[in-house]
Amino acid sequence: MGWDFSTEPEFQQKLDWVEQFCREEVEPLEYVFPYAVRSKDPKIRGLVRGLQDQVKAQGLWAIFLDEDLGGPGYGQLKLGLLNEILGRYSSAPQMFGAAAPDTGNMEMLAAYGTEEQKERWLTPMLNQELWSAYSMTEPQGGSDPNLFRTFATRDGDEWVINGEKWFTSAGRVADILFVMCTNGMFVVPRLTPGVEIQPEPRNHNHIIYNEVRIPLDHLLGPEDGAKVLAQRRLGGGRIHHAMRTIAQCKLAFDMMCERALSRESHGKTIAEHQMVQEKIADSYASIAMLRLFVLETAWKIDHTSTQETRTDIAAVKYSMAKVLREVSFNALHILGSLGTTNLTPLQAMYAAAPTMGIADGVDEVHKSTVARNVLKGYRPHEGYWPTEYFPAKRKAAQEKFEPLFTADPELRVLADGYAKYFAGRS
Repeated sequence: MGWDFSTEPEFQQKLDWVEQFCREEVEPLEYVFPYAVRSKDPKIRGLVRGLQDQVKAQGLWAIFLDEDLGGPGYGQLKLGLLNEILGRYSSAPQMFGAAAPDTGNMEMLAAYGTEEQKERWLTPMLNQELWSAYSMTEPQGGSDPNLFRTFATRDGDEWVINGEKWFTSAGRVADILFVMCTNGMFVVPRLTPGVEIQPEPRNHNHIIYNEVRIPLDHLLGPEDGAKVLAQRRLGGGRIHHAMRTIAQCKLAFDMMCERALSRESHGKTIAEHQMVQEKIADSYASIAMLRLFVLETAWKIDHTSTQETRTDIAAVKYSMAKVLREVSFNALHILGSLGTTNLTPLQAMYAAAPTMGIADGVDEVHKSTVARNVLKGYRPHEGYWPTEYFPAKRKAAQEKFEPLFTADPELRVLADGYAKYFAGRS
């Protein structure tokens, strides 16, 4: 299949607007009023609503939802290009109603929720009146659903959930928790008795579900359908994360290039030192290759499905963590001591890289998935020698040309001459 690298002029105008809006409006608000989107103060809420009204007027609210789920339906490629801009500014995804973990949870609600569930939870989440968290991984099994133990037992007109979840990001500040049990996906209000959020970790919470009782209608999708819902949630989400990661890489790259031209060492700018040039060149190539890989994967999803593109999605996931780690490390070194402080984004960026290699499944699992899927397209060779074994290929080629040699003996003489040459060389 061919792939067009161009962007329609109308959509490029959208991208240009988003870039200018984030730089001139979203980022300044973030520095004056941190975490403004979640603020309860009416004055700060008014500032946020004013910006979000501009986003909605551009048709860019909740950009992650497909058209059949009530969103703009941009598709993964255009969504990737938008996220490449949003990812540079920490509060931009929330300002556009497109921040994790709410995005994936809203997508599950939109795709699998009943009309009553959508009215109760999805609409308030879209309006940012309700915040959510995704409670999936467990202490004993990480992200492997085959090792999960959290289970919901039906008791009359209620479900009773017992189990333990680890690394529920933003669980402490969520209004509702999407809890993945071995027998289904359940929506649990955080204040439900029995939801025990442990003191540590502070941001990615350890939660014990101790005899948590919820109504029957808090089951999302079919019973025993948790794995299907989880795959729907995680597949496209990894592309969003990848493009936002590229935005972070480009931010680090911009910082290292600016610094290289601004500082001197041993009588010349550090940009003139070959080891600095090597870091810049390697970073440039790594970012460019990852970006093209992610956009191609997004394009494939748009033309097939997340299921058919699962090998590339898995490869993107572990590649983005590797590139972020390398580029942020290079930038940190070029900035020197300043890069090790919390006065620039670099320290947090570099610290986040290992986490990215673990979140949504450790990189090693995704690498195994890629290898297994790739190997399905191959077969073992017959006999001792691989397909590209030169002596066997030459013999097969000689047999193919035998009719020509019979018809033209001079051609055989020429071929024998080449055969003797190769035999003598070996």
